[in-house]
Amino acid sequence: MSEEKTLKLDVPIAEKFVQPMADTFKVLGDPTRIRILALLAEGEACVTNIADSLEMTQSAISHQLRLLRHAGLVKFTKTGKEVFYSLDDQHVLTLFAQALDHIKHRV
Repeated sequence: MSEEKTLKLDVPIAEKFVQPMADTFKVLGDPTRIRILALLAEGEACVTNIADSLEMTQSAISHQLRLLRHAGLVKFTKTGKEVFYSLDDQHVLTLFAQALDHIKHRV
């Protein structure tokens, strides 16, 4: 039997956090965006590499990255003309990993 950490939620959740949380989960509710986050969990990548990995157009990937960026889940840096995307911070990786663990537990 595996030992699980006991997480505590600061409840009640302040109303100012409810809609941003819902918005974050809404953005995460798309399979393409999940695949993009999984790639970025391995390290930064440019649109071309993400598009090639997912066999999608660069335009489609750029659209998804824009949504992820506006949600604060990914960030970008420019090196010359190239733009590299990465997870915004460790919280995104933790949220992603927890969701994956939850699904693995249920499937």
